[in-house]
Amino acid sequence: MFVPLIWTHNPFLGLHTSMTRMRITGPENRRSGRGACWSLSQLSSGTRPEPESNPAPLHCEALTNRSPSRPGVRLPRLVLVSNCSSQPGCPCLPISSFQLLVSGAVYATMRNLAKKERLLESVKGLHKDTLDVLQMDVTDRQSILDARDKVAEKRVDILVCNAGVGLMGPLEAHSLDSMKQILEVNLLGTIQTIKAFLPGMKAQRNGRILVTGSIGGLHGLPFNVLYCASKFAIEGACESLAVLLQHFNIYVSLIECGPVNTNFLVNLTKAELGDPSLQHVDARTLGLYERYLHHCSYVFQNAAQDTEDIVKVFLDAMQSPSPAFRYFTSGAVPPLTELKVTQPDGLRYISAMSKLIFSPDEQ
Repeated sequence: MFVPLIWTHNPFLGLHTSMTRMRITGPENRRSGRGACWSLSQLSSGTRPEPESNPAPLHCEALTNRSPSRPGVRLPRLVLVSNCSSQPGCPCLPISSFQLLVSGAVYATMRNLAKKERLLESVKGLHKDTLDVLQMDVTDRQSILDARDKVAEKRVDILVCNAGVGLMGPLEAHSLDSMKQILEVNLLGTIQTIKAFLPGMKAQRNGRILVTGSIGGLHGLPFNVLYCASKFAIEGACESLAVLLQHFNIYVSLIECGPVNTNFLVNLTKAELGDPSLQHVDARTLGLYERYLHHCSYVFQNAAQDTEDIVKVFLDAMQSPSPAFRYFTSGAVPPLTELKVTQPDGLRYISAMSKLIFSPDEQ
């Protein structure tokens, strides 16, 4: 995701937190499993902290599910994951990792089945008979229902909503169609997918719903108006569902991602400098946009996480006997989120975010 922040792991976003540090993993320490923690004062001053060790790797055990008709019998859990082709707006989740964890079937869905060969290659050497690739377009209700009906076991225990797209640029440059697309995929696509599988989970009184979130759903980011709007809406939708679904033994978890080493920046829809869509945008806005593009490039080069780090958090949420509502992929509650909670008038947050992104000393 095209955002300037990632952080260290704490699955709860609580009002009581006093966290003031975030983890940034750069190219010099990413492979060694070491990261650097930044405080708000260091972010403001530009001081670079020393690296420190990451938490120990997650230990995974196979997941099973109790049969509602035979309480003493444990059944293999079944997972369905949306958008397993290109993931322009989300981390490309390694299906092979899910196969190693889940003792049952994994259903990987994608809008364009022509891309499934790359996915099948990624699970080469694993149990191909536990993987099925289905066509599913989250913007097409019938496509979602067709995919649901093709699940041989007629149930899904863990639903992973991973579809998402990005839109970057000054608001004045966006067409109505491009704005609608963001909402149709990120918001309505996710809600439609959950809606299709929810009756089955309620009937079996058991289920997990994991939704790929973003810090763009926690922090307002400049030049990401529609993306943030869609992700903020997902936060509210999931929270609303979580309150109700606890009565059905169904857990909803948001996996809050920062920048990830995928082809996100290449694939997202963005206004390039010099595009005709920017010709009526004022010079001051264009100057700030150029600075923001440099900032994003810097962050993705120096602070993005690998997809392996992301999938560990997904697996953590899948394994937990009592999953949290929010998981942060590289750490704890981010300091700017804390600032929004402790200073609810929002002025300090806006000032801190602006300084972080647009400060001439940032580079």
